[in-house]
Amino acid sequence: MALTTQKTSLTVALVGNPNTGKSTLFGALAGVHQHVGNYPGVTVEKKTGNMEHAGRSYELIDLPGLYSLAPRSRDEMVAVDVLLGRREDCPPVDLIVCIVDAGNLQRNFYLVSQVLELGIPTVVAVNMIDVAARRGISVDVQRLERQLGVPIVAVQANRRIGLPALKASISAAVDRQPHSAPSPFPEVFEDETSRLESLLAEHFVEAGRHQPLPRCLVRRLLLDMHGYLAETLLGIGKGQTVQNLEAARARLADRDCPVPAIETTARYEWAGTVLEGVVSESGREQTSGTDRIDRLLTHRVWGTLVFGLLMVVVFQSVFVGGESLMWPIDAGTEATGRWLEGHMAEGALRSLMVDGVIGGAGGVLSFLPQIMILFCFLAVLEDCGYMARAAYLMDRIMVRVGLSGKSFIPMLSAFACAIPGIMAARVIENERDRLTTILVAPLMTCSARLPVYALLIAAFIPERTYFGGMVNLQGLTMAGLYVLGIATAVVAALVLKRTVLRGEVSPFLMELPSYKLPSPRNVVYRVVQRGWLFLRCAGTLILGVSIIVWAALYYPHDAEVVEAEFQPQSQQLQRRLDALAVGDPRYAEVQQQRVELQRAIQGAYQRQSILGRAGRIIEPVVKPLGWDWRIGCAVIASFPAREIVVATMGVVYNLGEDIDVESPGDTGRLHAKLHAATWDGTDPPRKVFNIPVALSILVFFALCAQCAATLAVIRRETNSWRWPAFTFGYMTTLAYVGALVTYQVGMWIGGP
Repeated sequence: MALTTQKTSLTVALVGNPNTGKSTLFGALAGVHQHVGNYPGVTVEKKTGNMEHAGRSYELIDLPGLYSLAPRSRDEMVAVDVLLGRREDCPPVDLIVCIVDAGNLQRNFYLVSQVLELGIPTVVAVNMIDVAARRGISVDVQRLERQLGVPIVAVQANRRIGLPALKASISAAVDRQPHSAPSPFPEVFEDETSRLESLLAEHFVEAGRHQPLPRCLVRRLLLDMHGYLAETLLGIGKGQTVQNLEAARARLADRDCPVPAIETTARYEWAGTVLEGVVSESGREQTSGTDRIDRLLTHRVWGTLVFGLLMVVVFQSVFVGGESLMWPIDAGTEATGRWLEGHMAEGALRSLMVDGVIGGAGGVLSFLPQIMILFCFLAVLEDCGYMARAAYLMDRIMVRVGLSGKSFIPMLSAFACAIPGIMAARVIENERDRLTTILVAPLMTCSARLPVYALLIAAFIPERTYFGGMVNLQGLTMAGLYVLGIATAVVAALVLKRTVLRGEVSPFLMELPSYKLPSPRNVVYRVVQRGWLFLRCAGTLILGVSIIVWAALYYPHDAEVVEAEFQPQSQQLQRRLDALAVGDPRYAEVQQQRVELQRAIQGAYQRQSILGRAGRIIEPVVKPLGWDWRIGCAVIASFPAREIVVATMGVVYNLGEDIDVESPGDTGRLHAKLHAATWDGTDPPRKVFNIPVALSILVFFALCAQCAATLAVIRRETNSWRWPAFTFGYMTTLAYVGALVTYQVGMWIGGP
């Protein structure tokens, strides 16, 4: 039915196979007016945008890439629901733009035939005409339009060629009657469809529903062997209607029309008829440029070598480039904090703003450069067509742990930071594989663990060298921690795929698209969208957790109780300062003593805080690991971010928060404090730290989930608190058991 001209806001859905340039076309049509999020209740990404043309406003919906409207994956289910108008968060679709690859029309028209049956006005955009031309393929667009009966527009989305014509076709098509597509199925199938249509009409009358089911959906019910449509459309999983469906399928099988195989045969025969005389191949390029490049990039040896070198570049760029860009952010955060300290009166509000809000915001922003760099690389690699080759190469390795090749790059990215690695898992279509990748990615040794490693390895692992100084024990310890994380991730993936996330092993099927130059505009949009999405969604959670931890470290902040013990010493130092001239050498010495006293007071405040008391409460739990309450307190405080443990140790051992593991002076003082620390109430005093204790802490932080930012992003990516809670639980258990075994075995072998 034609739309009324009074409707000025229309909904246009973009549908197409993966790798047809659908998202690029969406970005070109919507421009900066794009919004990215998740569909409520599911982790499928939702992209919407706005377009203005000929006095009308259009809301564009970029549906997930799909090969068929037979819903088998979560992406396909969401796409079908949107097209059928079954999602409350999306308005009914007024028009469909179906994007097809000019070089693969036969395959793409399988989906086109399904879309036309929906009875919604449709425009077909034939994309990548230039890529097809380089392969010697030409498309007669005018003839295709006559034979198909719907508007056809040739476009090059990455170069924004053909967009005015496409917009004009969209504007004209919404006011026309939708094309009545003939059924591609044989007569025997249509007979069963008519019979089922009558039975469903009776079922609806009995159920009090007066709106009949469209014939296209009756066909889909008959073809849907998974039962998704029967459950979602009819609300049934068994009963007379299901028996009628099964009986109809049995009759079709007896008449050489098996379901669902008949759909593939019928639709490809229809596509062949529609495309007759439309596509011509000159034959001037028997071997395409893509084929020649793939001889190298998909080769078992040379392709793997190129991939390894490329991943080194990506990894180093994320790690090194991220570090260089994080420095000005950290400097800006510190400068802002110092400015606030100088303009606010001392007290809880200043501490909240400086340590909670500014410190928390700085922690959020510090991750942003790594995320932006990683997604810049991913966007370029995906847009040029290489990402599919990388997944193909690594599939042989990843399949042994129950994953596919697409899981490799997110896991590799997690070595720099788990957050961009988890977000990069969006390239994985299989829901179980994607979730498994997300759950094991935090086990990769990220850069946040390095300050903890550097501190404890330098303090307690002897500086022994082997093979003429080429190998040293401290370096081997660091490498061992990396290997521990990788090995644990492999085992965890195997266990998850066989227990919590078990299911049928999905075959690794991926189309290798033609290579093309990435669109800078498209790359920039993707990077900006990902960065903003992180700041808007994950950043608010991270900031909230940071403020909560600040409160636990600050309160009850009873000055009378804490500072009474230090009052005589403070007054004595002040009298000595008053008696000395500023230029006197002893003046600087007394000033340093005052700094040490302030650090001791700060440590006393923390010991009396909620967090400090929690450390004492859990001491019996962590004592089997060789830890005292101060180490337990530092571990609890490190929940927002692992690297906080270094600053917390500096506080509990009265060195202040500004401990720099790269500063010989700071690390030397902290090393001395750690070596001198003794257990409370032991006579004679018993040292807290030794090599088994240090190794126990290292193993714990190699396996633990002490990163609120990571858990917040898992919440964002899974759309549920269930999975971050599960991640924290299983990783903390692994970390505790690993630390326990390390300490107990270490004490049994060598002791102090």
